[in-house]
Amino acid sequence: MKTPELDVVTGAFGYTGKYVTRRLLDRGRRVITLTGHPDRPNPFGDHVKAYPFNFDKPEELVRSLQGAATLYNIYWVRFPRGKTTFDLAVENTKTLIRAAEMAGIRRIVHVSITNASIDSPFPYFRGKGLVEKAIINSKLSYAIIRPTVIFGLEDILINNIAWILRSFPVFAVPGFGDYRVQPVFVEDVAEIAVRAARKEENMIIDAVGPEVYTFDELVRLIAEKIHRRRRIIHLRPKLAFFLSKLVGYGVRDVVLTWDEVRGLMANLLVSESPPTGWTSLEEWLDQNSERVGTRYASEMARHYR
Repeated sequence: MKTPELDVVTGAFGYTGKYVTRRLLDRGRRVITLTGHPDRPNPFGDHVKAYPFNFDKPEELVRSLQGAATLYNIYWVRFPRGKTTFDLAVENTKTLIRAAEMAGIRRIVHVSITNASIDSPFPYFRGKGLVEKAIINSKLSYAIIRPTVIFGLEDILINNIAWILRSFPVFAVPGFGDYRVQPVFVEDVAEIAVRAARKEENMIIDAVGPEVYTFDELVRLIAEKIHRRRRIIHLRPKLAFFLSKLVGYGVRDVVLTWDEVRGLMANLLVSESPPTGWTSLEEWLDQNSERVGTRYASEMARHYR
């Protein structure tokens, strides 16, 4: 029998990377991962071997990638912390791209974000835009996947909105809450990414769900589905952000960043393209109402502890 092709997934033990990896294994692919936490418990056992990122050792990074057909890149940072900055994340990704070229990778499938732009006033979106530019200008065949808000049981935004609604009698919405979001299911994003790897042409795809909500509508929908009657108030954005910081002190995490608030209010988490995801958030909430938001999802615990 022919040996299955090898794929590399950055962050296969993380949120989106885990779902991409499961799909690849289900299709009979061989998978290795590059990770910042190679010593953490491996949910895939012997099926996925873990290697460190080795951004500071490019020759070892190249060796880790050799023999692979496709690189699924999900590496990024949600917010700066200590020496970890968006600028560093951009440079690290450029190092990864060069290593992929030298290792003979055929195609890169890169998970970005909707409305990424090198001209964005928001560092997160600008950094994503710079990475997209580096990929487009590389020698690699590419598919750039641009999700909005990714939801699932372990997600940050939808899960933690539900957790706050379960934990507090009041929910503070920044501003009028009339800015829009278009959530997409994590399983749909993984399927879109794996399908894109089989294509030959270069492409940029917005990974977006079938429903668009205002943020106020989203919060009220979640409250309804988890059966919590809460007072939802509208506050000046900076005051709502300050309250999120107070919650963050309690859970030892960054609940929201100011750039995330501004990006959300600038309607950057919605797409003008037709939906590419197919799973309804409302139906998913119906099916998972007893589970979503029962535990707080901590970014700090995932990446810094």
